[in-house]
Amino acid sequence: MSLVIENLHVSAGESPILRGLDLTVKPGEVHAIMGPNGSGKSTLAHVLMGHPSYRITKGKITLDGKTINRLAPERRAKLGLFLGFQYPIEIPGVSITAFLRASYNSLKKEKLTPIKLRRLVEEKARPLHIKADFIERPLNENFSGGEKKRNEILQMAVLEPAYAILDETDSGLDIDSLRTVAGGINALRSPRRTIVLITHYQRLLNFIKPDFVHIMLAGQIVRSGTFALAKNLEKTGYAGIKAKK
Repeated sequence: MSLVIENLHVSAGESPILRGLDLTVKPGEVHAIMGPNGSGKSTLAHVLMGHPSYRITKGKITLDGKTINRLAPERRAKLGLFLGFQYPIEIPGVSITAFLRASYNSLKKEKLTPIKLRRLVEEKARPLHIKADFIERPLNENFSGGEKKRNEILQMAVLEPAYAILDETDSGLDIDSLRTVAGGINALRSPRRTIVLITHYQRLLNFIKPDFVHIMLAGQIVRSGTFALAKNLEKTGYAGIKAKK
């Protein structure tokens, strides 16, 4: 159950963004990807999920040895890939419960009735301090930043993906919401699940200790290390790190 990215080159229109990126994430590992604005972090997240605005010009992405370069997003989801968005979209008229039931029943062999699904959602919602009436609200409509991010971790808890890509989960969170969301992610760490955290700052990693930290610049991973690398970045910034030629 490894996610393997090999020599990945990606363009948006005529503009190259990823320039030969390599990364392997094995089962049970948590990898953090850090880098300044414009380094390609969010592009990587969207490409992994199959966003049509990006074009792979070279290299490949494999899940458990299966190349997914040309698979539609729904096929990737059925293989166990999950993306937590930096800016989750609003879907008026569709409740969280309805969305999760449709998602669950499209991904899982066992189909849940509305009653069973609601019980499951309520069970997963409690550790995230999400109340029962919240899950009947339209998906992300008029949600605060913290509510949107807790809702995404709720989705992850219910759907139990094998591969979770979380794009700037800490964006817009106050310290209390950050603790809650981080606690939810830590609870989902598993020997069978791989997690990739994309973030600008060390603060998220103070709560979720990654196994590996990678620094992205100019569409490449230019340095990898342990959590100590993230702590050092907090002191020095990205100025002393150079992109590959």
